[in-house]
Amino acid sequence: MRRVQLKDLAHARSGDKGDTVNVGVISYRAEHYDLLVEQLTERRVKEHFGDMVKGEVKRFELPNLGALNFLLHNALGGGGTVSLMTDAQGKTFSTALLRMEVDVPEELLP
Repeated sequence: MRRVQLKDLAHARSGDKGDTVNVGVISYRAEHYDLLVEQLTERRVKEHFGDMVKGEVKRFELPNLGALNFLLHNALGGGGTVSLMTDAQGKTFSTALLRMEVDVPEELLP
């Protein structure tokens, strides 16, 4: 096993829906999808963001796309028009999630 950043296995995109951040993570290769499902749990994603996400994290699996979608509730200080956050639309959350480290078997390394 080797520890790598998620960015080596997937790309991501994020945005806002009110006070909720929506983060989609898409694996580069189909053989990485099961690894993402195993390691990108709701709990682990919530821990990764720490105090930035005040509410629950909900995960949705999209195996036909090799993707996971996360909703990070209460993460934007009230949402775009009322938030005092620099990133009130949650655009940088995808980059932050791609910095998470995951353990990858040597044979699955890119």
